[in-house]
Amino acid sequence: MSGSTAYGQAPPGGWSVATVAAELLRCEDERIERPPFTDDWPELDLATGYEIQDLNLRARLERGERLIGVKLGLTSRAKQQRMGVHFPFVAWLTDAMVLPVGDPVPLGRLIHPRIEPELVFVMGERLEGPGVTCAQAMSAVESVWGGAEVIDSRYQDFRFTAGDVAADNASSGAFVTGPNGLPPSALDLATEAVLVEVDGVIVDSATGAAVQGHPGEALALAANDLASRGHAIEAGWIVLTGGMTDAVFCPPGTSVAMHFSNLGSVFLNGGEG
Repeated sequence: MSGSTAYGQAPPGGWSVATVAAELLRCEDERIERPPFTDDWPELDLATGYEIQDLNLRARLERGERLIGVKLGLTSRAKQQRMGVHFPFVAWLTDAMVLPVGDPVPLGRLIHPRIEPELVFVMGERLEGPGVTCAQAMSAVESVWGGAEVIDSRYQDFRFTAGDVAADNASSGAFVTGPNGLPPSALDLATEAVLVEVDGVIVDSATGAAVQGHPGEALALAANDLASRGHAIEAGWIVLTGGMTDAVFCPPGTSVAMHFSNLGSVFLNGGEG
């Protein structure tokens, strides 16, 4: 179920970092989709998108949310091809995005959610770029979990440019983790596989190699990207390394499961719209 198609027009003088940030939060809070801002403001590039993302993180914290980690978007070839954006993004996770195990997908507060399987890290040590390698990144990981991210977008038809999606916190919505957390040394993350099941039918599969060749590469990318913005990945944070497969839709009544080789299964159900 999609939200209203009503959306705010560009203010007098055109869009700015502050006005785009406010409009994105309004669209999220009111469940409104809109065209990408770059239709009217082509100068909204990746760097500007990250400025907007950081401004909205401050707004989230000011309204009581707590920063708990980061997520990567578009780390797999499947997702890049679908979205027509060919490099990954980093965005913020807050406690408001946690979906408790067993709860239905909150369709009533999302616009057009899709679900994708993720390999999830819980950090044991602080990780700060630049120059972080995959091996260094993995040495900072305490445990690995299977998970699912419920992505959403404030843009009609998930149509956006790099600047648009960075501003929109890389299509953040909600996420849930599975039952089994293991130390990285207990897994071959490049070959850790997942089967995506929708209403009892397997519709997709992938391994960890789909995520930048190895999920540790995605973690290193996140640390190095955040360093260029003056941030680090902190001990205790959760890191979603990016969708392993293309995302699947979750209309009301849909049953979705992500079955991992060694990390158990994650089950989600579409709630009421």
